Amino acid sequence: MSPQSEIDRIGDEAAIFRVASEARAGKVPKRSGPLRLNLRTPHSKQQPFIDSTVKRKVIRAGRRGGKTVGIAIDAVKRFAAGRRVLYAAPTQDQVDRFWYEVKHALESDTDAGRLYKNETKHIIEKPGTEQRLRAKTAWNPDTLRGDYADYLILDEWQLMDEDTWKLVGAPMLLDNNGDAVFIYTPPSRRARSTSKAKDKMHAAKLYKKAGQDITGRWATFHFSSFDNPHISEEALSDITADMSRLDYEQEILAIDKEDNPGALWTSEQIESLRVTQTPLRFERIVVSVDPSTTSGGDEAGIVAAGVGICDCKDTPERHGFILEDATLQGSPHQWAAASVTVYNKWKADRMIAESNNGGEMVSLTIGTIKGAPPVKLIHASRGKQTRAEPVAALYEQSKVHHVGTFARLEDEMTQWDPSMAESPNRMDAMVWAITETLVDSSDRNFYSR
Repeated sequence: MSPQSEIDRIGDEAAIFRVASEARAGKVPKRSGPLRLNLRTPHSKQQPFIDSTVKRKVIRAGRRGGKTVGIAIDAVKRFAAGRRVLYAAPTQDQVDRFWYEVKHALESDTDAGRLYKNETKHIIEKPGTEQRLRAKTAWNPDTLRGDYADYLILDEWQLMDEDTWKLVGAPMLLDNNGDAVFIYTPPSRRARSTSKAKDKMHAAKLYKKAGQDITGRWATFHFSSFDNPHISEEALSDITADMSRLDYEQEILAIDKEDNPGALWTSEQIESLRVTQTPLRFERIVVSVDPSTTSGGDEAGIVAAGVGICDCKDTPERHGFILEDATLQGSPHQWAAASVTVYNKWKADRMIAESNNGGEMVSLTIGTIKGAPPVKLIHASRGKQTRAEPVAALYEQSKVHHVGTFARLEDEMTQWDPSMAESPNRMDAMVWAITETLVDSSDRNFYSR
């Protein structure tokens, strides 16, 4: 009976360690000769990073682009060449995908007892040697500790705390002059909300720095979801149809997108003001609507915001809170119904809407919905920049907070600048809501009503 069979039969931890010890001591049958690898054929964008021998590789790829399968092929080849490989990813699902690939590639040798496999710990090793391949979950330095390798792979690097590399990963490779691989997909703002990183753009910055290296120690590799010949073009088209342009560029084309230098808001600023709780009592709650008049045109911006006393500083102050972004693309009836739903959900005090696009039609359309409140129509007599600047100033004064993450609204805020002609509907609705609730009366000469 092979060591793996005994582990499967007994199943307790003591037996696992006993069998592992015997395997390392060479007390199990082994056959000589090279390992019999069963590897997938890499696609054209995987092959370059598999073949690369640089010390540090940074791989930027689109969702389903084949980065995990490609790095599994790479890992098995390194292991077969005698390396000690450690693969780490933030979630168990990611680890399971990698583990499936490597154990399938080494199945002949583990079944024959030439390699020891531990399914519980995701370990495959050659008995009596330091040659080993392991997969584990790791978000931060503490979860990566307790192991060592000479070939370290950090997958979904954009979601990890950057100290995972600085405090544990890099020191791990000092004694053996080991190699490291960093793999990531440029994160949408929604994905960034799950990241443990202090700097949500740390992976992009590493990629940029590696691309500027002239020593030959670093190399970068980039491919999109479309470069994987094994996924359905139809399925990919279906997925991308529901994505914003920014999400598509980041997660499908794998392009790093930084804040627009001309934008009135920054990601760092919004992140620093984000909260999970609101004041116990709001003075006012407003639902703002930036209407659309066609079912196939722009989205209709729908944003709920409240104003209340915040104990954020020593002296309590009136602060604004973005509560919900319910923006949608649909017919006038659909966005009118959605705005009334949000109004009733938050027990709002007022609904406001921009009257420039459609005038009285906006009020009449919302009025057709059961339970609709009266609508205060606001006419934009000045440009978007003039309207937005007082609100941006309140953010600079740390007086506006996002309650949770509003990915597409925040994308509009950090990507739009006054020179752009296209209308940022979510941002417009947010600006009207904060203006109505928080902008000082002295600033109201920016608007005519």
